[in-house]
Amino acid sequence: MQLVYDSLTGNVRRFAEDVARQLGGMPIFPVSKAQELPDDDYLLLTYTFGTGGVPASTQAFLQQRASRLCGVVSSGSFHWGRNFARAADVIAGQYGVPVVAKVNKAGSAADRVRVLDWIGERNNHKIENVN
Repeated sequence: MQLVYDSLTGNVRRFAEDVARQLGGMPIFPVSKAQELPDDDYLLLTYTFGTGGVPASTQAFLQQRASRLCGVVSSGSFHWGRNFARAADVIAGQYGVPVVAKVNKAGSAADRVRVLDWIGERNNHKIENVN
């Protein structure tokens, strides 16, 4: 499992870096480095653009690398009402993956715990399947 992020203002990058650090250095890649991404499962962290859209850079990445997508986290602003972090809903619907979290701007400690728990559950599940 690795983290792949797309960040416009730095909020998503900081959130992804913090999650990776709490996991002891989980691999992390920006979508701009898609060519360097190992062929492994990943959690996508992105932002919501405009009035609820998926950023073009995230869309382009997914067109190339969607086969290993396992889940999505999206940031946004609570001020956007029903469009808050809507990119996660769009991606989840389009690629059939769960929305792991929707976070306000750079996220909270509770948001990081939710993502860490999801990764932990997923890794335990994978270990059970191997044995």
